[in-house]
Amino acid sequence: MDGFADKIAVVTGGGTGMGRELVRQLSAEGCHVAMCDVSAEYMDETKALALAECPAGTRVTTYTADVADEEQVLGFAAAVRIDHDTDHINLLFNNAGIGGGGSFVADPRAEWDKTFAVCWGGVYNACRAFMPLLLSSDEGHVVNTSSLNGFWASLGPNMPHTAYSAAKFAVKGFTEGLITDFRVNAPHLKASVVMPGHVGTSIVINSFTAHGRNPKDLTAEQLSDERVRLARMGIPVDDASDEDVRSGLLMLSDQFHDSAPLTAAQAASAILDGVRRGEWRILVGEDARIYDLAIRQDPVAAYEPSFVETVMARGADISIVR
Repeated sequence: MDGFADKIAVVTGGGTGMGRELVRQLSAEGCHVAMCDVSAEYMDETKALALAECPAGTRVTTYTADVADEEQVLGFAAAVRIDHDTDHINLLFNNAGIGGGGSFVADPRAEWDKTFAVCWGGVYNACRAFMPLLLSSDEGHVVNTSSLNGFWASLGPNMPHTAYSAAKFAVKGFTEGLITDFRVNAPHLKASVVMPGHVGTSIVINSFTAHGRNPKDLTAEQLSDERVRLARMGIPVDDASDEDVRSGLLMLSDQFHDSAPLTAAQAASAILDGVRRGEWRILVGEDARIYDLAIRQDPVAAYEPSFVETVMARGADISIVR
């Protein structure tokens, strides 16, 4: 697919981050875009930005849906048929995701399950819901966002990352499975797995909010839980006030966004370039490439404490490693 003009694309998680930038860049080329997100407010902002930059006649539509809920995703697919007056789509970008559920042992099951349901279940639900529309197209492409944590299930030797990593491994394996499936059963379709490293998005604060843990609204019990989490990360909190804890969590969110070596716009451009080239494996960011190569060269060492030193020596971004 050399270009996206006059194609129809679906983007999940279009309200912020890479999803917003995918919507903007696709529509700027004259691609009609349908997005979903849990936040209607953020989607309205995305839509306004896209319509200000796209050619006349380009359709950009929104639909409020939680991708973890299959019925809501089916409702989204039905709305796309109506809003775009179409029996097909050409591109499906499964981009929605949240963090959380780092420890299978120590974190609440509800948080673990929700993270997995969004990051993996959202991909599965959208592929199921939109497969009939993809099959009806002349050409189509499924683009599933995994992560660096789809091939390295950690954020460092002292920071478990089990729910997110398990989900992103599932996304990677599923997408690789689709390559042969499509070749045999739907040769006009392609599949790509996207594996970003550290990208400057609002996923940290969005994840807090998704789990009912926005630092601004924490209850006394939640603040106590956050102190335990921070202590497990090696961040001293014994002498910190409640306000210090709130401010520190917000600072972690800002730090993740501001210290990233790649912006959301740059990441979206890399993804779309990979789709144009027909790449099934799209690594986004130099840190993703460094981690990927180091793990493939010595997979046994990937979870040794010294592994972080190995990737640091090769120039990897380690700001997400604790």
